[in-house]
Amino acid sequence: MKKPSVVRPKILLLAACLLIYPLVFSDAFYRDIGVTFLLAAISASAWNIVGGYAGQVSVGHSMFYGIGAYAPLLFYQLWGWPPMFGIPIGIVCSLLLAIVIGAPTLRLTGHYFSMATIAVAELIRIFTGTWDLVGAAIGLQGPAVARGWWDLTFRGELPYYYIFLGVLAVLLYVTYAIERRRFGYYLGAIKAGERAARSLGVPVRKTKIEALMLSATFTSIAGSLYSIKTGFIDPESGFGILISVQMVIIAALGGAGTLFGPLVGALILIPLQTATNTWFGGSGSGLTYILYGGIIVLIARFEPGGLFELWERIAPARWKSGHAA
Repeated sequence: MKKPSVVRPKILLLAACLLIYPLVFSDAFYRDIGVTFLLAAISASAWNIVGGYAGQVSVGHSMFYGIGAYAPLLFYQLWGWPPMFGIPIGIVCSLLLAIVIGAPTLRLTGHYFSMATIAVAELIRIFTGTWDLVGAAIGLQGPAVARGWWDLTFRGELPYYYIFLGVLAVLLYVTYAIERRRFGYYLGAIKAGERAARSLGVPVRKTKIEALMLSATFTSIAGSLYSIKTGFIDPESGFGILISVQMVIIAALGGAGTLFGPLVGALILIPLQTATNTWFGGSGSGLTYILYGGIIVLIARFEPGGLFELWERIAPARWKSGHAA
């Protein structure tokens, strides 16, 4: 276990860097990158609970993201309510979906579970694209002009940045608490081997469903934050498979099953993705697929444990000494 006296200064340094980033880089372009980074870190950290710590590699987490994204704007479209009122409804719907989907799919293991989650997410995306109540293929729009602070419609990126940062801080604290409780040890045992965990008395099925529900909750919140900020959502931007793939890649790149792994992955991937879209214009979106594919190949071939594991192997001894128990 890490010494609190060593870990705490590093966490404080990270928090300070995140807090002052939009003040130092005040240009709208760099603030937008910061907001995108935080949203990606939230999504990947939420996926990390079930995919990293429990080893249940879901490639259909966009189903929870999309539900969270649609709920706020649907409330606005139907009744003119502030979009933020739809956030808890999106969470409830995501929890119910996690239970309904998790009960049968979590009986599967390995790539069978991954394929099942992809299938469910794609079915939901196709259905949403034909459902007139949620705008079908056209999608939904939020308020163009804020009627008050409760609409969370701001002209600049700064308010969104700090809102997203607050959500990320809560999620990291929850994950940190999980690591140090029995639930976290259960997840680690399941990841190491379900049969062995079951023989030791771990309630495998119950633990996996609870992990999926917790992961779905924060993934739904991430989707809500995205749609409220952009003021628009459609089936592809809400339920598209690239959303799920991005979560997996970011967590795996930094180190799935580690607290700050998704942050490291987002810190690398989001600027790269932004750079390709900026340098190559419309063709940059095609390069995103190439970038994702290349990262998957490199991680699978050379560093399955992500950059955190690489750091532990090559870091100088003086840096590692701070992690000694």
